[in-house]
Amino acid sequence: MKDVKTYTPPDFHVIRDPDRCIKCKACVEQCSFDATFYDEEEDKIWNWDAKCVGCNRCAAFCPTEAITIENRTSPYRINESWGKWNVVGVKKRAAFGGAPVVSMGADKPYIVYWDHMLINASQVTNPSIDPLREPMELKTFLGKKVDHLEIENGKLKTALSPQLEIELPIMFAAMSYGALNYNVIEAIGRAALELGTYFNSGEGGLHKDHYKFKGNIIVQVASGRFGVHKEYLDVASAIEIKIGQGAKPGIGGHLPGEKVTASIAQTRMIPKGTDALSPAPHHDIYSIEDLRELIFALKEATEYKKPIFVKIACVHNIAAIASGVAQAGADVIVLDGFKGGTGASPQVIRDNVGLPIELGLASVDDRLRQEGLRGKISLIASGGIRNSMDVVKAIALGADAVYIGTATLIAIGCTMCQQCHTGRCAWGIATQDPFLSKRQNPNIAAQRLVNLVNVWGLEIKETLGAMGINSIESLKGNRLALRGFDLNEKEMEILGILHAGE
Repeated sequence: MKDVKTYTPPDFHVIRDPDRCIKCKACVEQCSFDATFYDEEEDKIWNWDAKCVGCNRCAAFCPTEAITIENRTSPYRINESWGKWNVVGVKKRAAFGGAPVVSMGADKPYIVYWDHMLINASQVTNPSIDPLREPMELKTFLGKKVDHLEIENGKLKTALSPQLEIELPIMFAAMSYGALNYNVIEAIGRAALELGTYFNSGEGGLHKDHYKFKGNIIVQVASGRFGVHKEYLDVASAIEIKIGQGAKPGIGGHLPGEKVTASIAQTRMIPKGTDALSPAPHHDIYSIEDLRELIFALKEATEYKKPIFVKIACVHNIAAIASGVAQAGADVIVLDGFKGGTGASPQVIRDNVGLPIELGLASVDDRLRQEGLRGKISLIASGGIRNSMDVVKAIALGADAVYIGTATLIAIGCTMCQQCHTGRCAWGIATQDPFLSKRQNPNIAAQRLVNLVNVWGLEIKETLGAMGINSIESLKGNRLALRGFDLNEKEMEILGILHAGE
């Protein structure tokens, strides 16, 4: 019998059309949350709405389209102050005595500034460019830049800092082995190789099988130092120090022990089956000077051959923080907005802490320009990049390139059911269950990622052409290319854009 005091209404309703259902049990086999099951005595397939997470795996595999998943509206009496989330939140905490953990990025209805910016186009005096007939340059270089170049006897005399060269300004964001399984990391690595871009290992180390992607790898050094050793640093083209993550600023990470398989344990250099806890701070960094020491320790360890990234979450006063990071010696700053994804985070942190990447990016770009630092350092926008036009707008706001994480997972099947932290991902992505992990074929997944990024590249070229621009470099920080609407004066001031019509 149900405990009536802990009961909360299901979020979804599984509807099965009895005239269409042929009892093939495909839905039963595919559901990893036991939301549908077969009763042999009654020869009937039942649905259990309370267990449905809305992943739509059953509907996708139903050969007769007999299954429909619907969102349930709140059955509670409407109360503007006490919506369903607040009522359910109180009930869960009271019943279980713990803070709910969630996945993916903030799902509350905060404003998405990308959707309130429009892009300019050429007319008459500045003719547009046809990308099918004329060359369009999307190549981007990431790393520390010099003030000027000295050339002597036709040869470059100035020593250049190490740079990453990418064919288009899109890279795969940090997602660790542990949060994702072997097959998914393999697929992302193959896609990065084919696209001429980079993927980030995340903070969980890198399986030695994936060292074959050398030349397309960025490795991360986070507070837990999981999997960090000389070979790990050597295989990378760049090293990223993770200070913060947009989806959960100010806190560390937690990979439950049940997800720490023998392979993950070996890669992370921890005992099998133990929780992998990343401390909230780096215990050797409490100041900009401490950060500088780590940056230069990594540069020394890699003979100054690799650019050092520093990833920070967008939070209040982010512009001053980024300025300090730049002055500490970072070659690239990664700004991660609060719409960025996570494998697991306390719900209150994910939904209430941080800033949108649009505001953080614009304010950091402004601050670095005012201090004469912007031309010396690269900026990467991350956390909430959903499509090619978000990329264009991010570049216009000041980014050199973007990371994509959630879009990467959606491209290979994720339906954002927000159950990554359970380890039971029905699409075989955020799980270490060998049965579920087989649902991801690296060949197919890699091809889907290549398709996605290539299409985004074509769309970016098409848009640049419409703007009369033939190089992504010419768009960088060009905020006159953007106009805002449905925004107040302060928001447009921070974004540094004019209102539509001006």
